[in-house]
Amino acid sequence: MKRTYILLAAIAVLAVSCRSEMEFDACGQINVTTVTLSAESSGKLLEFNVTEGTKVEAGTEIGLIDTVQVSLQIAELQQRIAGSSSRLVDVKRQSKADESQLISLQNELQRYTSLLASNAATQKQVDDIKDKITILKDKMEAQEQSWERGNQSVQSEKSTYAIQLAQKLDQLSKCHITAPISGTVLTKYVEAGESVTNGKALLKIADLESTYVRAYFTTAQLAGLKLGDTLTVIPDDGTEKPEEYKGTLTWISDQAEFTPKNIQTRDERADLVYATKVSVPNDGTLRLGMYAYIRK
Repeated sequence: MKRTYILLAAIAVLAVSCRSEMEFDACGQINVTTVTLSAESSGKLLEFNVTEGTKVEAGTEIGLIDTVQVSLQIAELQQRIAGSSSRLVDVKRQSKADESQLISLQNELQRYTSLLASNAATQKQVDDIKDKITILKDKMEAQEQSWERGNQSVQSEKSTYAIQLAQKLDQLSKCHITAPISGTVLTKYVEAGESVTNGKALLKIADLESTYVRAYFTTAQLAGLKLGDTLTVIPDDGTEKPEEYKGTLTWISDQAEFTPKNIQTRDERADLVYATKVSVPNDGTLRLGMYAYIRK
């Protein structure tokens, strides 16, 4: 047993020494941008058609939260809007009778004015018709104002219902769970049949084809680097001669930090380093968490 431990220790030391002989400027881990999809509505999860490892396309419906209550509320608001619309007054149509009467009085005034000019009518008769016209106009104006105020109140009521309806329609759309990005489901937190609440995490998804290495460089190393530069990425896949990939430097932190304990740099004496991201296309062999070496 003791000899076995010694042999294993020797193998470990040999592996470390082999890695230490590899020339590299920085070391990091394979990462990927992940998105946690959370419920935007509360209720029973009727459908959830994904499994861990499933590839999904952005915008594809992958689940459904119970919509019964929301649908009933939408139907109620639609009925309220229809009921409010029925109370709107067609001012022009309602005013037709008074307008006809006004035209008749105006014609009568014109006729009596002509008769007065020929002494066939009295001034009193003309004045009486004028008074009737004035009273009718005042009545029509007051009635139109009343109708318009009533219509404004109804329109305000309809606008309130319309806003509530838009909110419910938005809530209904959020019952339909869709994939936020194209990628692979990494973790599934719930199953169909469970009750979920607004904000509850449903799954974690990531685009595994777009991976990157978060590596740390010293100030001296960064002096010869700029965004867009091509770097060599060597994943530590356990083989003696791992495949080399071409990566692109896509991000450099604007703040220095102390070297993380689990990160190596070529100059181990440097305390302050800058975090970077080196994007590297994934051909399917790169795994999350895998160590990778960066060489300029």
